[in-house]
Amino acid sequence: MSARMTRRSALLTLSLAAAAGPALVAAPVSAAPRRRRLTSGARGADVAEVQVRVAGWAADSAEQTFLAVDGEFGANTEAAVTRFQEAYSLSPTGEVDGPTQDALDALTASDGSTAHFGFDEFHSKDGAEFGEGNVGTSEVKENVRRLMYKLEAIRTKSGDAPVTINSGFRSLSHNENVGGVPNSQHTYGIAADIVVGGHSVDDVIGRAQTSGLSGIIRYETFTHVDSRMEYPYGANYWHWDV
Repeated sequence: MSARMTRRSALLTLSLAAAAGPALVAAPVSAAPRRRRLTSGARGADVAEVQVRVAGWAADSAEQTFLAVDGEFGANTEAAVTRFQEAYSLSPTGEVDGPTQDALDALTASDGSTAHFGFDEFHSKDGAEFGEGNVGTSEVKENVRRLMYKLEAIRTKSGDAPVTINSGFRSLSHNENVGGVPNSQHTYGIAADIVVGGHSVDDVIGRAQTSGLSGIIRYETFTHVDSRMEYPYGANYWHWDV
């Protein structure tokens, strides 16, 4: 076929497609946004966010350790990612690849809370919501968000049993009314009193001890958990009264 005939055939094809309407013309495919694969040595805000989401996988057994949210992908982050992957039946590479990021994203709700916890569950019971505490409202909300991911880990380790929040954030007024100490971890949004459906306090304590929680206190019918070691206004010492 001559070059002239080739050009004529091509023009005829385009003319027929245009006459037939847009249905016969292939629409351009926009590439989905790609996130970088996170591996040992990576640094940045995306690493810090992964650390928030895998913080509840800080240890294999009872250990007074937590995963620092510092934006640096080191050995502790790799180990926590690996535990998360094993729990969610993913390839345990320790790297945040596409399937791992998808699983982490599935734990996040559209309002910034998590898949199984809502911000309202942690509101102060006097109507102050996240206000009137020892730190500002936005800081309380972010602290609560980070705590939620540790509670998601406890939930997963408990066979996806529901977790009830008896007490989350407390305004200073509410904290005083219930007899809390003035600098209670609840007044910063870094603590919760929880019950796990179908599981004993002993069970909950055991799972909390692997989930990066530096405050764990046994009560008869519930368990207090908090992240006091991670914050400058926390108690800054480990307190496992179990």
